[in-house]
Amino acid sequence: MERPLDCLNNLAQNDWLMGYSSHQFNQIAQELYLELTQLSACGTPPKIILAEREPLRFLASFIAACAANCPVFLCNHDWGKQEWQQVFDLVQPDIILGMGNREWGIGNGNNYQCPIPNALCPLIMIPTGGSSGQIKFAIHTWETLISSVQGFTEYFELKQVNSFCVLPLYHVSGLMQFMRSFTTAGKLSIQPFKAVESGQILNIKQSEFFISLVPTQLQRLLQNPELTEWLSQFNAVLLGGAPAWNELLEKARFHRIRLAPTYGMTETASQIATLKPNDFLRGKISSGQILPHAKVTIRNQQGEILNSNQIGNITIHAQSLALGYYPKIRESQSDFQVDDLGFLDEQGHLNIVGRNSDKIITGGENIYPAEIESAIQSTQMVADICVIGIPDKHWGQALTAIYIPKKSDTSALKIQTLLKDKLSKFKIPKYWIPQQNLPRNSQGKINRQQLQKIATEFLHNSIT
Repeated sequence: MERPLDCLNNLAQNDWLMGYSSHQFNQIAQELYLELTQLSACGTPPKIILAEREPLRFLASFIAACAANCPVFLCNHDWGKQEWQQVFDLVQPDIILGMGNREWGIGNGNNYQCPIPNALCPLIMIPTGGSSGQIKFAIHTWETLISSVQGFTEYFELKQVNSFCVLPLYHVSGLMQFMRSFTTAGKLSIQPFKAVESGQILNIKQSEFFISLVPTQLQRLLQNPELTEWLSQFNAVLLGGAPAWNELLEKARFHRIRLAPTYGMTETASQIATLKPNDFLRGKISSGQILPHAKVTIRNQQGEILNSNQIGNITIHAQSLALGYYPKIRESQSDFQVDDLGFLDEQGHLNIVGRNSDKIITGGENIYPAEIESAIQSTQMVADICVIGIPDKHWGQALTAIYIPKKSDTSALKIQTLLKDKLSKFKIPKYWIPQQNLPRNSQGKINRQQLQKIATEFLHNSIT
């Protein structure tokens, strides 16, 4: 397996970074690498917070930190004061890259205790959990990220991976697009999603590239015929980050978009299951087969492995698994049980039912919001939707739909009427709260805590 510096040297003469100067990337990375190795020679490698806004500097700094064996924490330049305070308290960095001028000597490197004794590999801390307000860092290594890349290339039978990246580089969804291209000597094109949406797109041969999107991005591109045609030319359109609704999938299939719905997370270094585009176009609906570097079992609450088509807790075993959350290493490194519920069908395809923690119990019935949201989306009367449960004295929890109506005259009654043929009576939301926008992060994940506040305030004002 090639180390970060080997990859950098191999690509030195290759114009692999489209829209940016590959030579400048190499220069920045080499200069910073020399600075960091000199610092490390004096003692413990410095802890680095990486928050560069500019993609070229972000990626060059990332590779320099990895090559110098420095623990690096990937951060969002645009986090607010409260989030940054959380990060500083947790990390106590020695170097901050990207917050205005470079700052040195902020923390105390001599106090740094590597979570992994005798670790010879750089530790790469990737943020997760931001949508709930509490930022955590999943502890990865160069090896765990490379395992994910190898699983991807083997699954898609590729030697080189070309990526067109519109997702944030500090997030696992953007970082792994870089890793796939950088470590396989492929090409990488980086553009802000807003530029793509406005039609300012770099000239590439889409059939040779992968692009990764979240459902809300796909929805917006499919509203533009020219961008729909552009998207249909890609080798594959990886779709993840949040559940996709049936109407969106059907629309993509109608336009012959080579969609590849995926399942993965920060803790697994992105995807561990992916539906291949040809299977999608043939009408298959699932998260696809498990990638070669991973294994998934479905277990009941007692931990027993369930048979095909039985819904249970998803447990993951993968070479790409994070080692824990900084600064603690997981005691059990073999299996990782996630909050998601799902089942494996006879073909070994993974099907996601919903999150265990999102489950709503109303009148003794278990309800998973994803099913209700998909049914509401299929009415084609809402632009966005989220279903939550709010405390109710009579029912335990009352189903509540918070939605963005497509038209100003769309009433909840109209939507409810259309749902009567789609859902059982107890699955139709009791409360309907229209909004102008829903609180989603850049990966399309909804902030349910924020929605609980919105619902509580709305219903309180309605009563009073």
